[in-house]
Parts: sequence; structure tokens; C-alpha cells
Amino acid sequence: SGESGAGKTESTKLLLQHIMNLCKGNSQLEQQILQVNPLLEAFGNAQTVMNDNSSRFGKYIQLRFQKNTVQGAKLSEYLLEKSRVVQQDTGERNFHIFYYMFAGLSSEEKEMYGLLDPSLYRYISGRFGTQDVAQRWKHKYQEVCNALDMVGFQEQEQVDMQAILAGVLSLGNVTFEPEESNGSVKVREASRGWLKAAAVKVDVLSQLVCCVPCSPWSPSVSRCCSLSADARDSIAKMVYGRVFGWIVCKINELLAENVDPEVELSEIGILDIFGFENFAVNRFEQLCINLANEQLQHFFNHHIFQLEQAAYKEEELPWETITFSNNEPILNLLLAKPLGLLSLLDEQSAFPQATDKTFVDKLNSSFKGNLHFQPGRGRVLGFSIIHYAGKVQYTAGGFLEKNRDTLPANVRGLFINSITPLLSSLRSCHGVGKWFSLQDIACWALAVLWLAGLLMFLCPRQHSLMVLMERMYSANPHFVRCIKPNSQKEPGVVDSQVVLLQLRYNGLLETIRIRRDGFSWRPSFEEFAER
Repeated sequence: SGESGAGKTESTKLLLQHIMNLCKGNSQLEQQILQVNPLLEAFGNAQTVMNDNSSRFGKYIQLRFQKNTVQGAKLSEYLLEKSRVVQQDTGERNFHIFYYMFAGLSSEEKEMYGLLDPSLYRYISGRFGTQDVAQRWKHKYQEVCNALDMVGFQEQEQVDMQAILAGVLSLGNVTFEPEESNGSVKVREASRGWLKAAAVKVDVLSQLVCCVPCSPWSPSVSRCCSLSADARDSIAKMVYGRVFGWIVCKINELLAENVDPEVELSEIGILDIFGFENFAVNRFEQLCINLANEQLQHFFNHHIFQLEQAAYKEEELPWETITFSNNEPILNLLLAKPLGLLSLLDEQSAFPQATDKTFVDKLNSSFKGNLHFQPGRGRVLGFSIIHYAGKVQYTAGGFLEKNRDTLPANVRGLFINSITPLLSSLRSCHGVGKWFSLQDIACWALAVLWLAGLLMFLCPRQHSLMVLMERMYSANPHFVRCIKPNSQKEPGVVDSQVVLLQLRYNGLLETIRIRRDGFSWRPSFEEFAER
């Protein structure tokens, strides 16, 4: 764990290499495990203002051993930031793979996929890079291709995957205009070529994105154009999320252990999750990321301070209690039911007439006087949370839409009937931890709602984090706290104030004290007697 840009992903790669080296083997399986990282980084990482190679998802790698030999591996992914596909803030980029494709594909391949000059595409904001950067991306593209081959992706699967990604970029350039004859909306004539390049039936998709039902509370044509654009972006986000989930599925199929089920395997799990974020503009995604970090910080506190001091008390050892910064009140603010922030968000998401403003008004009235919540100031609709790592101001625009994360059934049907085999299969194969749409977990949600007697929407992000935390609490954890040396992304520069701030809010100063004053070696009675 650590801030964005502190070195978590790089440390994970070094740790994996170290473990593979300790196995003293060069088996194909071990090489495939190491090749997984460049593949996941290409599709799941992006440049942000804090980090040029920021993980936009969380991953948990389970390595399974028999007598010090790796027998298999499994990867779980959590909370992919799908919204990045359709929008990036100033100084940020889309997922790496889009830029790698433009730099690495030959002219003939670009023509086959219908790719034009990268400056034309709205989803990558018309930004590409210098010649040196493009050369580096070209090298990265070759690494991705090698990794796809090494892990075991078939050539046609690779072609289909890149065709889908090219189609996503083209879809982003489709725009809409009013239909004068009947007051509805149609695809703008100038962008019909982009619709065709999206590799789907023009008339079918055109009808789908233009027939989004208008809200009875705002039935204007301009509102319908906006809804059509939202439908277009929902399709792009869903497709990219499913491609990423499919890659994880394929990796797990190829790395699964092939041993007798009766054989007991030991396991090492490595969690590499996105770091705490505080940007100039913080949205729904930053709230989810920071919530995950709040939960991991609470887990750290529970394991290092609460359990350890309880053990000393149980053994009746002379011990002066060490106090620590407990972030439980912040978790209650966010997760409590029925009046936590996410529960209120679910409640508002269930009402068609609710808006981001009504949601913020609800927060302001519910959390008045809460020490960890501050109402927004100025004209920007938002609020602030005092997290364990500091105050973060969130912009509330888009919260309800992103929480709903739904896709019309007729749009899903379009992909089921696609002539591209990979695209039609994406519906059934996806990873554990994408931003779940409510339909994906409908059966599970209905059971929970019935048992709890609650008439409210289930928050998918809570489910994904709950699965992750269950795994953490069932393991014997070791913590690697990554410290960011400076805020300028400069090598060889240590800003002592930046470092000290992280040591304080992470609770590492108290951790040093409990390690110094506590008991580092704890043999069982049997071990002690034997010695």
C-alpha cells in the first residue's frame, strides 16, 4: 500500500521475480506468471498527474506451491476504472494500450482496423506524444504482443481484441443532432463514418443509441442528445471492461494448477492496489479508490495495534497501551447502513427524479456536525471527506450515473449477436472485480435484499471490496508500506516533509514504537520446550 506513485506495482514485480528465482526453476509456467504483469499494465494502467504508470485497478495474485515449486496461479482484479475510457482530465491519458497500438501497428494493420491519425479521436483527447515517447510505446507494444503469445492467446483472439479496441475509439467520435421531422435524435451525418468504423451494424447501433427514452422530467431534445451520448459512452465502458475481464479469465485458465485435487497446496498472495488519490478534481472513482485504502488502513491498524496489544493483555505482560489514529469513524461515515454515504447514494440512485444535487443536499443534512464531513463551498457541487491521509474535496457531478452503471438490455443483445466471436462471448466471461452492473449480481442482490428486508440498491463497489477484505482477514499478512519520496515524479530526490507526512498518516511512527517496545519473536510453547 501507499500513495499513488509510491512504487507499489514496481515492488510487486520485484517480489514476483524474487519468488520465482527462489523456486530455482525456469519452467514455462514461471515465465508465464512473470509475463502477466506487462499485459495487465498495458490494459489496466494509465498516466495520471501523480504517476506516469498508475494502476487503475486492484489485483490480487495467488501463487500456489507444492514443495517449493510453483504449481499454478490465479489472478483477481478489482474496481477497474472504466470511466477513463471515455474521459480523462488535463495532464492524464487513457489506458496505455490505445497509445501502444497507434505506435506499434504497421500502416497495413491500422488500415485493417480502421485506425486513422490519433489526433482525431475524442477518447484519447487528441493527444499523442513526442517522437521519443512514440518509440517507447512501439517497444511496449511489442512487449504486449510477446506477452500475449507467451501466456497463450491465439492469433485470431489477438486480432479480434484489437479490432474491438479500435471500434471503441471510433465509437467515441459518434455525435448526435435533433431530428427535425419528429423532434427526436439522430446520428449526425458527419459522424456516420465513425459509426461504421466501430465495426457494428450501422442501422442497429444508430437506432439503439438514439432511442434512449427521455426523462419525463426533462424531455427536451438537447437532453435526449445528452442521453444518447451517455448511451454511447456506456457501451464503450462496458466493452472495455469486458475485454479486460476476458483477459483475466484467459490468464487464469492458462495458469491454473494441474495437480491431483487431493494434494494440499500452500499459497502466497500478493495484493497490489491503487494508492490513495487527491487530485485537483476528485470524482466518484477517487471516492471508491480512497474507500479501499481506508479499509486497508483499518485492517493494518487492527492487525498491528489492536490484535497485538490484546495478545499482550491476555498474557498479562506489563504493557503501556499505545494509542493510534483509528479511522473507524470515517468508515462508518462511508459504509454505515442505512445512513452511510454509499447507502444514501444507493437510495438516491433508486429514484429516477433524483439528481446529483438532491444527493448532495441529502449528505449535507445527514452529516451536519460530522467531524469527517464538510459541505461544498462555492459554485461547484460537491463535498469534502477528512480521510486518514488528509482532506479530499469531491466533485459530485456524475455520482448517480456512475453508481447506477447500467446498460440497456437491447444494447447487451447487440453484443450477444455480434459476428465477432470474441465480442459475443464477452458477456459471459468477465473478471471478479470490474465495476459490477446491478444485473450481473442480480440473483445475489435479491437474496441479500430479501434477507435484510431492505428496498434499496446494492452498492457493487461494497461487494467487490468485501470480497477483497474477506481474503485479507483469512490470511497471515505481511505489510509493505511504499513511501513516495517527492511529489514531482523526480528520481533521486527526497523531500523530507513529504516523507514525514506519509509516515504520520500511515501510522508508521506508532508502528515503529510498538515494534521497538513489543516482542518480535513469539515461539509456541512446544517450540520453546524443544529449544
